[in-house]
Amino acid sequence: MSATLQLDGVRLAYDGARGLHTVVEGFSLALDAGRIGCLLGPSGCGKTTVLRAIAGFEPVRAGQILLGDKLLSSPTTHLPPEQRRVGMMFQEYALFPHLTAAQNVGFGLRRLARAERDARVAAMLALVGLAEAGERYPHELSGGQQQRIALARALAPAPALLLLDEPFSNLDASTRERLTAEVREILKTAGQTAMLVTHNEAEAQAMADHVGVMHNGRLTRWTGGTAE
Repeated sequence: MSATLQLDGVRLAYDGARGLHTVVEGFSLALDAGRIGCLLGPSGCGKTTVLRAIAGFEPVRAGQILLGDKLLSSPTTHLPPEQRRVGMMFQEYALFPHLTAAQNVGFGLRRLARAERDARVAAMLALVGLAEAGERYPHELSGGQQQRIALARALAPAPALLLLDEPFSNLDASTRERLTAEVREILKTAGQTAMLVTHNEAEAQAMADHVGVMHNGRLTRWTGGTAE
């Protein structure tokens, strides 16, 4: 089941040659369950670092990150990525070339009984409009189809939150525009809480319910939400 995402006064930094280097400061927002948010800004503004912190790949130096009623990160708490119920879809898709589309979708479901796993895979393939493509390999799929298989794989374990890191950047303009609408519809049909990062304003406006504008490590605007 999807859950509300909340970041309160988050500071993200890393150790550099001259000491601690702050990347994100005073970052606060709330994204309700079932809504799609987007962090918009140029390269180097800190948006991907925020995404990585939510996923559990970056420690929090101040503030906290919560998903529903579960504390994911704070200066004294760091839940491992595999315990967060957070899915992530990367721009490279990262499909396994030696596995079929169905096997890729079911990769994270290996703990389920065979019948339950097969049913979930079939449901996810149908959700992304590729019910007949399960036996095809990634090289037999178009770029847009590969992206939808990657999305189905990310949704298959039923994450409470899905993170999307520049998912359309490798596509041509016409395919990107079409898939933005398709992916939004898929996420809405699934009732999935999701956070996207992009540098493309048109993509952000078309995809998200709430858009957060970032500049120099700070959230300067969060439309429809709460920002500090």
